[in-house]
Amino acid sequence: MIRDIHTVAVEMPSSYYPEYLKWKTEFERYEINSETILVGHSCGGGFLIRWLSENKDKKVNKLILVAPWVGSEPDQPFDNTFFEFEWDKRMYQRMNKLIMFSSSNDVKSVKESEEIIKQKLENLRVIELENKGHFTLHGMGTVEFPELLEACLD
Repeated sequence: MIRDIHTVAVEMPSSYYPEYLKWKTEFERYEINSETILVGHSCGGGFLIRWLSENKDKKVNKLILVAPWVGSEPDQPFDNTFFEFEWDKRMYQRMNKLIMFSSSNDVKSVKESEEIIKQKLENLRVIELENKGHFTLHGMGTVEFPELLEACLD
């Protein structure tokens, strides 16, 4: 529990070689409902976009994407079918808020993914932060992320 909110950080299998069906199986072990706040970082953000696009009967309170990534880089081992899906441009209709955190100095492939997401998802609120890298301890220099906490509690 964090601030009286039941919180789960799902540990996805093969996180450095994500396979959609394995991630989907693990993710669907948890109850997702209209009170759920989903936060996805990097490839996890891309996963949540796909999962919600494919599960149009699911409603959530919020979807928060942190430095989301929706594609692979050349010469990197990755299941390229992970992001082969039909986007639900209007998924915002099944949630109260759709937010994306972006850092001014993230890597090129993430910045490109963010542009794709901006084009494909309607009613997306983008919060651009300066010099947070990929929103990791190394990039941010801290474990504190007050902007994310505020977005969750708002």
